[in-house]
Amino acid sequence: MKKLVIYGEKKLQGEQIVQGSKNACLPIIVATILTKGENVLYRCPHLNDTISACKILTMLGCSTKINTDCLIINTKNMYGNEISKYLMNKMRSSIIFLGAMLARCGEAVVYYPGGCNIGSRPIDFHIKALKKMGVHIKKNGEKLYCKLKNSKIKGAKIQLPFPSVGATENVILAAATATGTTTIENAAIEPEIEDLCAYLNRCGAKIKILKNNLNIITIEGVEKLNSCEYTIMPDRIVAATIFSAVAATAGEVLLKSVDEKHLTHILNILNQMGCKIKKYNKNNIYLKSNEHLKAVDHIRTLPHPGFPTDLQPIVMALSCIANGTTVFIETIFENRFRHVPELKKFGAIIEVKDKIAVTKGTPSLTAANVYATDLRGGAALIVAALKAKGISKIYNLQYIDRGYENVEGQFFKLGADIFRK
Repeated sequence: MKKLVIYGEKKLQGEQIVQGSKNACLPIIVATILTKGENVLYRCPHLNDTISACKILTMLGCSTKINTDCLIINTKNMYGNEISKYLMNKMRSSIIFLGAMLARCGEAVVYYPGGCNIGSRPIDFHIKALKKMGVHIKKNGEKLYCKLKNSKIKGAKIQLPFPSVGATENVILAAATATGTTTIENAAIEPEIEDLCAYLNRCGAKIKILKNNLNIITIEGVEKLNSCEYTIMPDRIVAATIFSAVAATAGEVLLKSVDEKHLTHILNILNQMGCKIKKYNKNNIYLKSNEHLKAVDHIRTLPHPGFPTDLQPIVMALSCIANGTTVFIETIFENRFRHVPELKKFGAIIEVKDKIAVTKGTPSLTAANVYATDLRGGAALIVAALKAKGISKIYNLQYIDRGYENVEGQFFKLGADIFRK
């Protein structure tokens, strides 16, 4: 079994260009289906999830080519409308192929998706919205048979009960070339959603995001979309992971090609913990830590623009060595604390009850053999291992590889003793 071997207690320092965003890249890869041509996506990270998405495109008759710094996708000759259960189970976001396939083919056959087991993420919102847009959906166990009632998807008013990222993406993809205008109320408005809309607009879509109390997105359907070249936004969670690891090891780093407005949460927390932060411009941020971090009082995860649930495990790992107590309140996923037993193997002091976890900082951690339980939980284990005294081993790398491109290489460049064996 492959593992990361990490020799802890080394200060991280240096410069790093942050990879492209996984959560932005995947829906944009799917969106290329709508263009019926060749798209060039720059800064597309080489991840297990992007590879799985490309395999799905290949199954549908599209062609993909990964170069050093870009992904080239040609969807002109797409002929398929069914995705295998095996590929659907590879990643949670595979369900958003549904909206794009319906818009392109008029019908689609898919399965319920897989992904990290961090809590129930039902696709009821997706199905209900697509039905309202004129899609007939028949369930047969885990299989979904979907077909348009008319020749094209029709615009509709969609009100989401919860600002679901996946449901918002599916509706946007279905609506971009629909007949009429679609309005999504209570939409997810994460930066990755904005990136998807920016890509589609460059292809000729007419999408507007209105950030108000209702979080409304309007999509005026167009006859067709053109292919284009596009650069994926930087990954804000990867940037936060690097900052957290540097803070844990009392190091310093200059992150390049990031977007300051996407990093408000982590920068505010690191500032409260005592780190020095200097912004050279909105795309280059310097951070210097010290030996004595201070705990923040509490952190509550919320839909954007609240504190991201993806950051919770990573900041929790950092709080385990900060002076004081931090209360974490998880409101998004019920299984988001699965990393806690693994963090405790390092000597972290954490108590969990229902959706609340309380950490009490300890000056040092001790190396351990641990298992990643999900993507961001795996990142938290890396942060802890880089701080811990001794040699740690992290298993179940398939989770970490879903979101971090060459994770050992990224930290090795900053001076970590980290190897994949």
